[in-house]
Amino acid sequence: MCCLLVTDEEESMLLEKEDEEESDVLHQLMKLKRSQRWIFVFISIFFLILAQAVAVLLGRFYYDQGGNSKWISTLVQTIGFPILYLPLSLLPASSHTSLSSSSSCSFKSLVWIYLSLGLAIGLDNLLYSYGLLLLSASAYSLTCGTQLIFSAIFSRFINSEKITFWTVMSVILLTISALVIALDGDSDSPSGRSKWTYMIGCLLTLLASLMYSFQLSLMQYSFENIIKRETFGVVLEMQIYTSLVASCVSVMGLFASGEWKMLSMEMEEFHKGQVSYLLTLVGTAFSWQLSSVAAVALIFLVSSLFSNLISTLSFIVTPLAALVVFNEQLTVAKIVAMLFAIPGVGFYMYKNHLDGVEVQRARNAQG
Repeated sequence: MCCLLVTDEEESMLLEKEDEEESDVLHQLMKLKRSQRWIFVFISIFFLILAQAVAVLLGRFYYDQGGNSKWISTLVQTIGFPILYLPLSLLPASSHTSLSSSSSCSFKSLVWIYLSLGLAIGLDNLLYSYGLLLLSASAYSLTCGTQLIFSAIFSRFINSEKITFWTVMSVILLTISALVIALDGDSDSPSGRSKWTYMIGCLLTLLASLMYSFQLSLMQYSFENIIKRETFGVVLEMQIYTSLVASCVSVMGLFASGEWKMLSMEMEEFHKGQVSYLLTLVGTAFSWQLSSVAAVALIFLVSSLFSNLISTLSFIVTPLAALVVFNEQLTVAKIVAMLFAIPGVGFYMYKNHLDGVEVQRARNAQG
């Protein structure tokens, strides 16, 4: 391969040049007036939280109105990935060539990373689809909050991050919240399903959250130890190629399961009509990718830490929105779960804030 002809010194110079070109884009953004910049920040915050909530609500709406294909529900979570080419196109061409000879990681390694993570994402999304099928939107969203628990655990053992007091408090509170939801005897499981079905839905969502957190830690490990770069272009490429693989997995699952044969009937029998059926699927796919674009925008305008903190807020907003939109029963268990989940998410956000302050101090000390 041609990358073998590049010496370590030349490769280092190429990477530095690419990062400098990409930093020019950031510099242009920083030249915006403070008021203009924060207008863009607030717009991105709004669309990130809104898109994540809308994606979950539309996924629940799809099932409520007669949709039953788990693989279609899985596919729409990643099939909108071409939208990510929009922010990618705004970057210099050399800053998003992770598959080229200038990459610090071999082509074979990158392909292996994208294939393995994409396969895991596809299967993980399938678990989420089953969880949303068996749970109400509010119960599903509250259970998804356990992602923060698993993230703290995997980050400790895979990424060697410290476990702080705030991390422990967040894990304890979110664990209690998840247990309260799982043991909710007055739960309003969709379509009058049994308590055991509700429990299975909780377990599948928990497993999906565990897998998702594991993937995030593996991605971070890949950036730090294999790719050894984490520029915005490379991050976007990671999202695009893994989503492509995950979408292929979903399409194969759709045909292998035979669900594709029922799609025509499903669309015809959709309670709100065929147009509504198509709009629901398109809207779900668009919402998931819009949240990704908004998250990337916040990374550009503020920081990756801030973007993650705003994403975390969806674990609070989505359950509340579900209660209003679907007029779900507000059980005592859900109230208690929210009372534990809100400070649990808050402690997690505060822990990340402290990490950001520590990183900034280290940079200032080096400067």
